[in-house]
Amino acid sequence: MALRWYVAHTYSGHEQKARRYLESAVVNAGLQAKFGQVLIPTEQVTEMKQGKRSTSTKKFLPSYILIEMELDKETENLVTNTPGITSFVGVGGKPKALRQEEVERIVGQIDRSRTEEAADLPFQAGDPVKVKDGPFMDFSGTVSEVNLERRKVKVMVSIFGRPTPVELDYLQIELVKGKG
Repeated sequence: MALRWYVAHTYSGHEQKARRYLESAVVNAGLQAKFGQVLIPTEQVTEMKQGKRSTSTKKFLPSYILIEMELDKETENLVTNTPGITSFVGVGGKPKALRQEEVERIVGQIDRSRTEEAADLPFQAGDPVKVKDGPFMDFSGTVSEVNLERRKVKVMVSIFGRPTPVELDYLQIELVKGKG
């Protein structure tokens, strides 16, 4: 029998503990051959806070873990008796395996969040922008230069009535929508 992916519901905020307990229980029961990966669906989120770039990990399916396993009575009982895990997701209390497309979408979202940083910047020279973070917050200006490698943009802002170039992280600015 092949390994399939199942979703288990956990107590809120106990995903990491439940995963550790489950992995330990699998080893203690000698059932490693019937289990594959145990994943907590998370993604990397990059934000600007007080002028500093911060990357954090956020759960996009809180209170759930994904378990790659061969389902039988023994493995089902092992999972449902693991501290922190309340039940499988399924119909009528019966675990239901995820379709391959669902697994690919979830794992794809995990992988995509790691590579999204390398995506193109949404700004180009000439774009009207507003600074939304840092010492120049609420200043408006025009993008004069975009540096993809450093993920920076140079914005011409008016300081004391003079156009002044300011280098900012792309997360510190937002496009000004056309008024029309």
